[in-house]
Amino acid sequence: MTVAQQVSIVTDRAAVAGDLVLPERADAVVVFAHGSGSSRHSPRNRMVASVLQERGIGTLLLDLLTPAEAESAFPVGLLADRLYDAERWLSKEIGPARVGYFGAGTGAAAALVAAAQARGRIGAVVSRGGRPELAGKALVRVAAPTLLIVGGEDIPVREVNERAATLMLCPRRVEIVEGATHLFAEPGALEAVAGLAADWFATLLTPGGEVV
Repeated sequence: MTVAQQVSIVTDRAAVAGDLVLPERADAVVVFAHGSGSSRHSPRNRMVASVLQERGIGTLLLDLLTPAEAESAFPVGLLADRLYDAERWLSKEIGPARVGYFGAGTGAAAALVAAAQARGRIGAVVSRGGRPELAGKALVRVAAPTLLIVGGEDIPVREVNERAATLMLCPRRVEIVEGATHLFAEPGALEAVAGLAADWFATLLTPGGEVV
């Protein structure tokens, strides 16, 4: 039986809201980090989350900022701290579970910084149309296997992701969804993203998974 609940995660500066879904016997949870101007209600992230849930992986869709904070620009470091706090909260609330991060846009940079902070506690990272260069020097400290998914027609972001991959020392792969633009709005594009992400997390976070 799948359990869904709204949660509140207390951080140093504020309490942020999240939607936690745990399929029956889920032993892995993926924390989602949305991009600028979005929230935990992002329909694209929710679609990806539903595919992960179908594969038996729990999901935590999280607001990185409070409503008041969302009116201003905040550094990637603060957003990463919120993700780090979410991972620590999960370990206390649901017990042992493999944790991964899924980030979109600037949220992908925050996910990479948080993964670098958490080191061995994060089992995998997936970036959708992300801005990994915003993670700065943290890129070389990421230990978790990382999948960078970009649209074939999203040329500037594709180039940024390919350059970032050359700097990373962890197992990493760039996947191009041909014909897709930045938001993966083309028919079948987001489904391709969800399938790639689900395969990555299922391989690396579930029992018997191996580094690819």
